[in-house]
Amino acid sequence: MSTDDITIERVAVPAISFAQVPVLVAHLRSIYPDARVNTQCVPRHHSTRDTIEYLRDCDAAIVSFEPINAEVLAALPRLKVVSKLGVGLDTIDPVAMRKHNVRLGWTPGVNKRSVAELALCLTLAALKHVVAANVDMRAGKRPLQRVGRQLTGRVVGIHGCGEIGQDFIRLLKPFGCHVIACDLRDRSEFYHEFDVESVSPAALYARSEVLSIHMNVTPMNRGLYNADVLDQLRPDCVLVNTSRGTLVDEVALRERLKRRQIAAAAFDVFEHEPPEDDELLNLDNFIATPHIGSGSMEARLQMGMAAIQGLTHHFLPQPGEYPFECYT
Repeated sequence: MSTDDITIERVAVPAISFAQVPVLVAHLRSIYPDARVNTQCVPRHHSTRDTIEYLRDCDAAIVSFEPINAEVLAALPRLKVVSKLGVGLDTIDPVAMRKHNVRLGWTPGVNKRSVAELALCLTLAALKHVVAANVDMRAGKRPLQRVGRQLTGRVVGIHGCGEIGQDFIRLLKPFGCHVIACDLRDRSEFYHEFDVESVSPAALYARSEVLSIHMNVTPMNRGLYNADVLDQLRPDCVLVNTSRGTLVDEVALRERLKRRQIAAAAFDVFEHEPPEDDELLNLDNFIATPHIGSGSMEARLQMGMAAIQGLTHHFLPQPGEYPFECYT
């Protein structure tokens, strides 16, 4: 198939989550009959070497967590289009893509409702001690001394008010929360419509009773939630992360949860997946899920269809411009 003077004959899809939806595989192969899809669902380690081997001799690829960096692109001179399954761009190097003239297919917000629903689920579960209570019940206990809190009326902070952050705010509306938000971009029109207060990072940390992270990872914010930032959170704060694990120092978080310096945290994402810190996972005020924010069938289908479309609807990344403003 030819699009915008780019001829695509061979497509590769290493992502297991794509192959888990048979209709996606069928649709892709109806367009690209020889598409290489990881239908055996063989787990891959998302390494540079694995990515190069799987994408070798391909014109286009649909990737999830596979790194698209300078080393990968230098080894794959035939590759012309990379389409993203999902919305996270932390494994995409726009500088390298532009240097090698490789185009990007990307649809923002395609999984927003699924991730926003999980953020709400984790928030409520943490406030109500749902997981700890379930563990106690399974052990034959009735811990009636556990007293939870309502979400209704609380100050909820949103760090990153893009597609997913905005959808989470929509879901919060029936709870009558006072929503405060911090974002690099001007969101004034949305803030006005949904009665959101724009605040500085310092105010977000100091005031949030629930703080939900919805940022893309960039070279500028990697490790943002370090010990210094975590020390600014309220002692009754619930920290929720459905974005990327590399935004938070997990060791610093663990120590503050152990001391009850932070009331609770609920994470769907980790620096290493699966996570390696068993002590953090076993804390009774920490909830963990295995990166299932986009794990609904509806989201998987929408993401896959958007990724297929991205093979023919793409752009050449420009560092310094949306969505890569933080790159130079």
